[in-house]
Amino acid sequence: MDKNTVAGLLLIGLLFVIFSYYNSNQRNKTYVQELHTADSLYQAREYDQARTSYLKALAYKPSETYPRQRVMQIDSLLLAQRPDSLKNRKAAGIPDETPVNTEKKETTGTPSVLPEQGTLPKTGKQEFITIENELLKIRLTTLGGMVYSVQLKNYKTWDGKPVVLFHGDSTEFGFRFFTNENRLIDTKRLLFTPVTDTGHIVVTDSSYTAILRLKVGDHEYMDYRYTISRNEYMIHFDVDMHGMDNLIARNLTDISLKWKIYMPQQEKGRTNEDFYSTIKFKYYQDVVDGLPMRSKKPELSKDITTKLIWVAFKDQFFSSVLISDSHPFLNGTVKTTKMPEESTYFRECETELSVPYQPKKELNYHMRMYFGPNHFKTLKKYGMDLQELVYLGRNIIRWINQFVIIPLFNWLNQYISNYGIIILLLTLIIKMALFPLTYKSYVSQAKMKVLKPYVDELNAKYPKKEDAMKKQQATMALYKRAGVSPMGGCLPMILQLPILYAMFRFFPTSIELRQQSFLWAHDLSTYDSILHLPFVIPMYGDHVSLFTILMTASTIITMKINSPSGSSSQMPGMKGMMYIMPVTFMLFLNNFSAALNYYYFLANLITFGQNMLAKSFVKDEEILKKLKENKNAPVKKSKWQQRMEEAAKAKGYRAPKKRK
Repeated sequence: MDKNTVAGLLLIGLLFVIFSYYNSNQRNKTYVQELHTADSLYQAREYDQARTSYLKALAYKPSETYPRQRVMQIDSLLLAQRPDSLKNRKAAGIPDETPVNTEKKETTGTPSVLPEQGTLPKTGKQEFITIENELLKIRLTTLGGMVYSVQLKNYKTWDGKPVVLFHGDSTEFGFRFFTNENRLIDTKRLLFTPVTDTGHIVVTDSSYTAILRLKVGDHEYMDYRYTISRNEYMIHFDVDMHGMDNLIARNLTDISLKWKIYMPQQEKGRTNEDFYSTIKFKYYQDVVDGLPMRSKKPELSKDITTKLIWVAFKDQFFSSVLISDSHPFLNGTVKTTKMPEESTYFRECETELSVPYQPKKELNYHMRMYFGPNHFKTLKKYGMDLQELVYLGRNIIRWINQFVIIPLFNWLNQYISNYGIIILLLTLIIKMALFPLTYKSYVSQAKMKVLKPYVDELNAKYPKKEDAMKKQQATMALYKRAGVSPMGGCLPMILQLPILYAMFRFFPTSIELRQQSFLWAHDLSTYDSILHLPFVIPMYGDHVSLFTILMTASTIITMKINSPSGSSSQMPGMKGMMYIMPVTFMLFLNNFSAALNYYYFLANLITFGQNMLAKSFVKDEEILKKLKENKNAPVKKSKWQQRMEEAAKAKGYRAPKKRK
């Protein structure tokens, strides 16, 4: 590395430090300003605006002026004053976690803004119905008639607790509509009456249906029907309206369905879990879309003006999905908000959907709810493109994962239970399939090394800038006589990049790897840690991943051994890039899946072995012999060379005439 390269790298590093310091100060100022705004709005009792300003402040680093305790206090006060919030929340504005049980609880139903509506239930006992099959444990409540909690029986959180998608006050679900007297009804605040058995039901037959009824009059009521089948993550949810047109405003063409949950942290790596969490939805007879992942904004929302089939609150490995079977949702809005770092909940998701309504008709809405893992094969069997909830990349990357990697992974999993061995065999199969490309790339690089002295002679012969075209033509002629293609080493490597990137998408979202241990890694789906640091290194984290270090070291060694010898003279910065790129990847991948870093490490080792094997087939003497044989032979110019010369002539350059 020459002096200019070293000076350039030092200058880049200095600029990076200055920019980081300046950006940190700007973020700190913005943080203080947003919290000042939140305080002012709170004093003026503009609670929703104050909450928005507070959420904006969460995107910036806290300062000593507003310590974290004050931030949590503001959030608690704001949530406590929101008219649609439920009480008894923690300081971060999140619900207390209580075990799922079937006891009855005395409560007062709140009939929204209809205190004088005598036909609607005002007070009574909140009752619970717990229904479970082999996969799910679902708890229904008569307050709002909604799903109160969902537990996935075959999964545990990273610290050994049951996986509960949502529980109690961390969810809201209900229809909202106006009456003929222009009063608002919100069913989530009303008490339903159980029509079927209450208590604890275990599904032993093919299915069981629980019915909760909101009675308006003697012959007017709304039924919620929940049908749970054996060994299924999907439940049927039917809404039957009988005589409700006497209550619902006659001029309505649709009614609103609002659903909101708080996502609890299930995985060890909170950053990685939030990285893959979002809201997805499918347009009617169209593609699957969603809010962008990996956004640094504390709040994201979108207004959807067309029909929808389903909306999903997607975690890294689990999803809660609401599906419309009979009547597509007419339109809707989706919104997701990040929670404070100290919260056991990391994201708030909500949607409000328009359901079609026709007066003077018995309306039946057939819907389904999926509560389960983001498992590709499981989701695909339900249709409706639900497998899109498993993020596998886009376009060719997704095709490689869907039609090559996943079938191969599942085939190996039929015979092998150790996922570390499966990844090893998967890597071997992929590298063997790519060996022709790897071999061609290595041969091209080996020939370039042999020709390095001749390339250096041409560089010395044409040192001036105005002779750049002459040097290029002479170099291309040299390569042609030796049978070397300049793109021969690059093109095979480029063709392998989709495979490498497909793996980057596959491993972090593969639920099969979740909580599967291998060697020192306790969970292949998240980062492995051999040392916990007492401080946080920017971009790196607070731990040391051994698989990441092994991947980085093997990458540097492989690049150093296989790099073309002539590259350093033509491109002085290449030696620096040989170290900068792997170190950059180390910083980035330290918090990623251990399986991903393990795969890259294995791929580097196998590539090194393949290159050693290919080395025995490449003879320097044969390359030099071919060069001498073709030294005086006329060079047949390729179409690319011809185009380059034509472009040079168009700029006023003329090739030198040959001497007689």
